[in-house]
Amino acid sequence: MLQTTLDTTVAFEGKGLHTGALASAVVRPAPADHGIIFRRTDVTVQADVPALWNHVIVSPLNTRIENAAGTTVSTIEHIMAALAGCGIHNALVEVSGPEVPILDGSAAEFVLGFLRAGIRRLSSPLRVIEVRKPVSVQLGDAHATLTPADTLHIDFEIDFADRAIGHQEKTLNMSNGAFVRELCDSRTFCRSADVDAMRARGLALGGTLENAVVVDGSAVLSPGGLRHSDEAVRHKMLDALGDLYTAGAPIVGRYTGHKAGHAVTNALLRALFEDPDAWGWAEADAATAARLPGVGVRMSDLPAVA
Repeated sequence: MLQTTLDTTVAFEGKGLHTGALASAVVRPAPADHGIIFRRTDVTVQADVPALWNHVIVSPLNTRIENAAGTTVSTIEHIMAALAGCGIHNALVEVSGPEVPILDGSAAEFVLGFLRAGIRRLSSPLRVIEVRKPVSVQLGDAHATLTPADTLHIDFEIDFADRAIGHQEKTLNMSNGAFVRELCDSRTFCRSADVDAMRARGLALGGTLENAVVVDGSAVLSPGGLRHSDEAVRHKMLDALGDLYTAGAPIVGRYTGHKAGHAVTNALLRALFEDPDAWGWAEADAATAARLPGVGVRMSDLPAVA
């Protein structure tokens, strides 16, 4: 399989979830072996930040990356999930400030923009990261594992006291557009009791009932209710795919998460790459390529909400 990029540039505008400031993200085609790089257009020196696991700063609420000069970009997980789920390997993401727009709280608008822009094959072969032995991490009562598999699978389990969420679990083979069909329209979520606390800490300033699912006990406060009865666990799987894509290439393996968040998934990638026996590079032959996320995705796979 060959590497890919966008065929044309696509732009997105909206508020940052945590800063509340208006922001734009302009995603441009990039050459082979470029990877995914974010560029702060409001920074004049050392504005580029690679979307890689070793540039991630631990955060419980979003994924934030930083370069050696201290330039940061926050809330990259949804656009990273869209890039991974559409099978886009190279892109330059220009952002006008410190945070990627939250849009509707899911990845659906990013996916729609990418599919409209078109995806172009490049001349260089694609390499994937094979998981070759199990690796696990645990932080408190949250844990995650990567194990060998023939394609990317995501298994996830969550458990919240609020009855509107409760216990949810889901398993998904991420091959052939499954992300676009099953996960991309699932929105970020939070408990009503946590909103005031986050805002007191200067977070979630751009959060509204229109770009997040807010629950209070058994009630869903967001207009229109849930898009899926298990929207919460689907969004956690969306986040996991975006965070796994900071590996720098598609991962071939099974990810299992229990109450896992951004910090746990990043710790898992660090544990994987610290053990040279646990992973290795492989060229994506035809059989492997046919099972990768994004291969064969079509506009008709996109849920109607986008």
